Amino acid sequence: MQFPEIDPIFLQIGPLAFRWYGLMYILGFVSAYFIISAGVKRRNLPLTRDDVADLIFTVALGIILGGRLGYVLFYNFSFYLEHPLKAIAIWEGGMSFHGGVTGAIIGGVLYARKKKIPFFRMADIGFMAGPVGLFFGRIGNFINGELYGRTTTVRWGMIFPGGGPSPRHPSQLYEALLEGPLLLLILWLTSRRNPPDGVVFWSFIAGYGLFRSFVELFREPDAQIGLLFGSLSMGQLLSLPMFILGVTMVLITEKRQR
Repeated sequence: MQFPEIDPIFLQIGPLAFRWYGLMYILGFVSAYFIISAGVKRRNLPLTRDDVADLIFTVALGIILGGRLGYVLFYNFSFYLEHPLKAIAIWEGGMSFHGGVTGAIIGGVLYARKKKIPFFRMADIGFMAGPVGLFFGRIGNFINGELYGRTTTVRWGMIFPGGGPSPRHPSQLYEALLEGPLLLLILWLTSRRNPPDGVVFWSFIAGYGLFRSFVELFREPDAQIGLLFGSLSMGQLLSLPMFILGVTMVLITEKRQR
């Protein structure tokens, strides 16, 4: 299959160019506002609509700063060590989910303390929006033709503009479906059981770690890193601990409740 080349700019007004990838971020944050607002109302948290907007702004700032810092440290540290000013050039691309989620957690902890709300109670609501944001983000990666998969012979393999002449796994779509709708379904079913605070949050951590580790089997490793320890990608090294930690904390939290 030939990659459907989509112009990364969906609207241009004079010198202003509006990109699909930026639109995906906006859709993710707007969706988060409605999901979190509904969760706040359901759980009777003392947060107004303005408070929810402030929470999303704080978490979004953490995602952007953490995502960039994570990319610099985990994926191309030697390059940025030689070119330190490039570290702030976010417009050139380069974001790490693992750094972004760390930044989101730090932002959430600070906001929870400010509002005197238990962090895990608020995180159970906030991270319900995570799969939606991940879905839009991976669709943005696909539109950009980036983060494509390894070469393959499957019928749905795609020839990406920057991936050479061989068909490759559309791994962005694999991630979009697993980390998006499927992970959201798991979190929703988990929340329906009215679990103790923290179970939904740790389920997100475990679910993402599992799905990302799986998709890394099909995703092309970063060229500047390759595979580590023979067969593991950087994404797997960062995601497998997430899965183990998430499952462990779900079991501990459930046990404490009993």
